[in-house]
Amino acid sequence: MEWFPWFASSDHWLGRLAFQRGLALVYLVAFVCAALQFRALIGERGMLPVPDFLRRVPARRAPSLFRLHYSDRFFALCAWTGAALALALAAGAGDAVPLAVAMLLWAVLWGLYLSIVNVGQTWYGFGWESLLLEAGFLAVFLGNDRTAPPVLLMWLLRWLLFRVEFGAGLIKLRGDRCWRDLTCLYHHHETQPMPGPLSWFFHHLPRPLHKVEAAANHVTQLAVPVLLFTPQPVATVAAGLVVLTQLWLVASGNFAWLNWITIVLALSAVDGSLVAAPPQLPAPPLWYGVLVIAVTVLVLALSVRPVRNLLSRRQAMNRSFDPLHLVNTYGAFGTVGRVRYEIVVEGTDEPTAREGTVWREYGFRGKPGDVRRLPRQFAPYHLRLDWMMWFAALSPAYAAGWFGPFVERLLDGDRDTLRLLRHNPFPDGPPALVRARLYRYRFTTWRELRTTGAWWHRTLVREYLPPTRLGSRTGSRRGRAP
Repeated sequence: MEWFPWFASSDHWLGRLAFQRGLALVYLVAFVCAALQFRALIGERGMLPVPDFLRRVPARRAPSLFRLHYSDRFFALCAWTGAALALALAAGAGDAVPLAVAMLLWAVLWGLYLSIVNVGQTWYGFGWESLLLEAGFLAVFLGNDRTAPPVLLMWLLRWLLFRVEFGAGLIKLRGDRCWRDLTCLYHHHETQPMPGPLSWFFHHLPRPLHKVEAAANHVTQLAVPVLLFTPQPVATVAAGLVVLTQLWLVASGNFAWLNWITIVLALSAVDGSLVAAPPQLPAPPLWYGVLVIAVTVLVLALSVRPVRNLLSRRQAMNRSFDPLHLVNTYGAFGTVGRVRYEIVVEGTDEPTAREGTVWREYGFRGKPGDVRRLPRQFAPYHLRLDWMMWFAALSPAYAAGWFGPFVERLLDGDRDTLRLLRHNPFPDGPPALVRARLYRYRFTTWRELRTTGAWWHRTLVREYLPPTRLGSRTGSRRGRAP
């Protein structure tokens, strides 16, 4: 084919390989998260049941395989099928089959996860869900070892990475003043949604170093992304800087797979010819070339609204402009909290709440609770309930719709809900009453840590939910305790 040198290049072999294998691993984590958590969150008896959602929302707004049929068993089948397929693609199955079959495998993976996200409601309202779907859509058309990588698609991956990083950089400059005076990192490591095991140490770095962190963030998100579109090896160096920055974020907190999928996107910009002589891959068939060009035109057309959003003074973060999540806008931490609030959920087996009642605390897997417990590393695994508890502590509006059902399930001793927690203080039967209290948390100082062994110090702010019991008639209605 005369247009082959322009359309496809074996120089991109390493970028495509790293992107496809890495993306498949991210898909694997996402599907395992869905399989292990869905029953309590969106299952038939979950806090926000899928069947109720499907009855309320028209298909055009949330296309999903589950429009055809929903049951918890079918959802589990889809999630575990997606996990198995992702594992196979991570192991190289896509290169062992014909081109059309490989594209079909990636399309099935994308379709299954789209079906889950579009019925996931609040629990799937995170930017990295759309990011995974947008990257997954492009992966469908990247081909396999039966053809040289399509140059247009490899450039679209850089375009996606550019929007992720540049959007995050702009939202910071336009948002909180502390990003402009380089003081946001005085607070961020302590107030971020889910600190990791090193967050305490990052928080206690010298303040001048925090300013260096913030300045480096601006450079990496506003200047470096532009270099992705320059000739090699500059683009590879820019990709390397993105990877290093993301690894710093991986070490300092838990952001599900956001950092990892950004790393995977950055690896797609690496020039394989700088590492080894590129293999001589076959020219792409005509039908494939036409399809790739059509997809490129589609993505560029759908990019108009995200670009307008980037240029707008009212820039929005993490928004999808179509129900298929094909081209989205991204951003994070336009505002950084100065104070950390946490909701502590407690129960008692005493029938009446009174002065002297013994309350026992539920333990969450990721979010801060026990002040002596060092935060754990969970990312890229996504603890959806823990994340939403952080939002709920910011404002009760974020808890609307699901917090009441969550408490009900604790009062009912629901096994699926309790599996989402680290510690159930009522192993022999559900409590009679459950309450929630809002605390202010802060990292301890070095001296406090040595003296008390506590990583956190907490102070009671107010009652979040008064002592609550199950209704006596249906077992599903809430009633306040006397």
